[in-house]
Amino acid sequence: MNFIKTPVKGMPEKSPNQMILREYVIRKIKDTYKTFGFMLIETPLIEHIENLTGKMGGENEQLIFKILKRGEKLKEATDINDMCDSGLRYDLTLPLARFYANNMDSLPVPFKALQIGESFRADRPQKGRFRQFTQCDIDILADETNLAEIELISATVNMLSVLNIKNIKVRINDRAILKAMAKSCNFPEEMLDMIYITLDKMDKIGLDGVKNALVELGLNNYDVEKYCKYFDGEKENTLCDQQLANSLKGFIGENVIDNLNEIISSTRQLVDEKTCKIVFDATLVRGMSYYTGPIFEIELEGYNLSVAGGGRYDNMIGKYISKNVCACGFSIGLERILSVISENNLIDIQNDGNIAYLVPKNCSNADKLEILKKANQQRKEGKIVTVVNKSNNTKFQKETLKKFGYTEFIE
Repeated sequence: MNFIKTPVKGMPEKSPNQMILREYVIRKIKDTYKTFGFMLIETPLIEHIENLTGKMGGENEQLIFKILKRGEKLKEATDINDMCDSGLRYDLTLPLARFYANNMDSLPVPFKALQIGESFRADRPQKGRFRQFTQCDIDILADETNLAEIELISATVNMLSVLNIKNIKVRINDRAILKAMAKSCNFPEEMLDMIYITLDKMDKIGLDGVKNALVELGLNNYDVEKYCKYFDGEKENTLCDQQLANSLKGFIGENVIDNLNEIISSTRQLVDEKTCKIVFDATLVRGMSYYTGPIFEIELEGYNLSVAGGGRYDNMIGKYISKNVCACGFSIGLERILSVISENNLIDIQNDGNIAYLVPKNCSNADKLEILKKANQQRKEGKIVTVVNKSNNTKFQKETLKKFGYTEFIE
């Protein structure tokens, strides 16, 4: 059997210098979110297969890395669907809902959770998209008011600003508005998910492409034309306007649009308008089927890149217990943020001034011990010190160490 030295496709490796930036960014994210009162928790990488396939993850349920049963249980499996009892989580939201349902009696109300951890999706790898990736999530549980959305958005914009990221655009919509638009056009309830998926492709296929795709789904031409008129014009607006509100009367709750506009206007006053724009976007869908209310997404203008998204999911925790618990969250794609920071040199981390002792091979035990004592004393003073055997090619050894911040060599 031949061993393979390259990693599995879509499973990234990180070099020491990449980890320096990564750890710095993660520390800044944690520290910033903690100032908003979010509390760090951790959930397992592996989840029950029943939870992962519970029709709450949208298309991600097709991308689960499933784990086979073990031993006798695997032998007793009767078909392929009975062979797995768990899988790698595809996001942090579903594990959080289970965590809260299991621990809610010991947690504050509302509970502001912070999670940073790995997720896995059997997706097609591409630039900025991996099969293993780190997510940074903040969620507010058991708060039914729009204070939750306002806090989540302002905290995340604040965090990106701390990382020197500018040209931030926050796009906001509401699932209730999406549903009301579809219902006003007589679209059947059972087709709503497919309609949303089609609308979500607007940036790639344009409005005409959306029209054609909806007709191909078997929807009436007249109804499709009426539906697409909602999106024929400016994609983004300052607020959800009165004209749209009037056209949706009878299909939407009275306070939905007022609530959404309050979120938009409030968050605008809490962020730096020079670096952040907050807009209403009726085409924003978000892929997860568990969203029930306001949804939001952050893109970086000039990069054509979405780096964060989230929304309200009031029905998920109720799947585990006998009552619904309001919930709202924001998820950040760490890999995308890191690529933007790295490619544009947004953060300058001073990684030099480290000391390397190059110990000759013929060094006596007494001299070696003296070197180790000196190194320990310098470490106590806060310096980074490595003690290594001197190689035959000392020039190459020093050049390599210089790449990792070692500038003082003691032989």
